[in-house]
Amino acid sequence: MAIAPTSAAQASTKAKGPKMIAVASGKGGVGKTWFAITLSHALAKAGRKILLFDGDLGLANVDIQLGLMPRHDLGAVVSGRMPINQATTTFEDGGFDIVAGRSGSGSLANVSAKSLNTLGDELVLLSSAYDQVVLDLGAGVERTVRNLTTSVDTVLVVTTDEPTALTDAYAFIKVSHMELPGLDIRVVVNMANSTREGERTYNTILKACQGFLKFSPPLAGVIRRDTKVRESIRNQTSILVRHPNTEAANDVGTIAKALLS
Repeated sequence: MAIAPTSAAQASTKAKGPKMIAVASGKGGVGKTWFAITLSHALAKAGRKILLFDGDLGLANVDIQLGLMPRHDLGAVVSGRMPINQATTTFEDGGFDIVAGRSGSGSLANVSAKSLNTLGDELVLLSSAYDQVVLDLGAGVERTVRNLTTSVDTVLVVTTDEPTALTDAYAFIKVSHMELPGLDIRVVVNMANSTREGERTYNTILKACQGFLKFSPPLAGVIRRDTKVRESIRNQTSILVRHPNTEAANDVGTIAKALLS
């Protein structure tokens, strides 16, 4: 039986990295959305066609951090007024597309399980037009977060060295691993004072996972504390636009390269 040849572009896409990448955290305030934006930009700079999906239902702020005013958002998709492929907005400076959420919308935060399943199915279909899709999930382990996680290939759990951040990140890993044992879960330590300190923080959560879950999530990378991060957020742009050669920007670039290797 003859097998249809695979184009070079198709082979490249299949060979380089997970298709659906979720960015999650146990709690807010650890830089999850900033990381999702910067990771999307870094992947786009590597020549990939990227979609960033703001899945923080009800507390979305990707568009705010980037100073965008999208004509359409996730609310129109969930309500059935518009297919998801028509709700994308391009962040020109970063070279990637965005599906914006609806900030402060309780209706999205309480969306039904059926609507969430439909949304997940539409997102999977839309992913065929992209090399990678990055999902910025809401903080915590609520139903809406867990539901969107079922369709992804890799989850990057962002944490810091704060005890509550580590405890909540462990809780997310525990629930996700129990519900989806084969899921590729990796840890990102953000706002570390040094790479070595970030590795110590990772070892803390690794020991808990090994001791109680018999599971060893690998370290995706350490992002060093950088004053340019807050400045880029205040100026509503990606750090890779405003300060592309700072420590935090370089650290996210390293994580992106590892994902594509």
